[in-house]
Amino acid sequence: MKYLKQLMIILVTYFAGQVLQTLLHLPVPGSVIGLVLLFLALRKGIIKVEMIEDVCEFLLSNMSFFFIPAGVGLITSFAALKGNWFGFITILITSTAVVWIITASVIQLFRKGNSHE
Repeated sequence: MKYLKQLMIILVTYFAGQVLQTLLHLPVPGSVIGLVLLFLALRKGIIKVEMIEDVCEFLLSNMSFFFIPAGVGLITSFAALKGNWFGFITILITSTAVVWIITASVIQLFRKGNSHE
């Protein structure tokens, strides 16, 4: 029951993001809005880390499993990539580098913020 409650907290923020995106016609995906809502709720203390920690650890430890549908989708649309390999590889490398840089910057920012407390 504990895991179900933790999962429901995450799903409520996800669905709230979906509703906001639909109602306000925002150009940002609802899942991203839900993630921002979850982040803000954690930052403000509305949701405590302990309230979702176990489910988050499970999801993170099994994250590679959730990439299987994306990989299968890529394989099924393999013909669409034909002749576009250079662009595809360029976008893949660039987006990976951008994610690494942003992640490293955010981690450094949070570590600096936590060291002053």
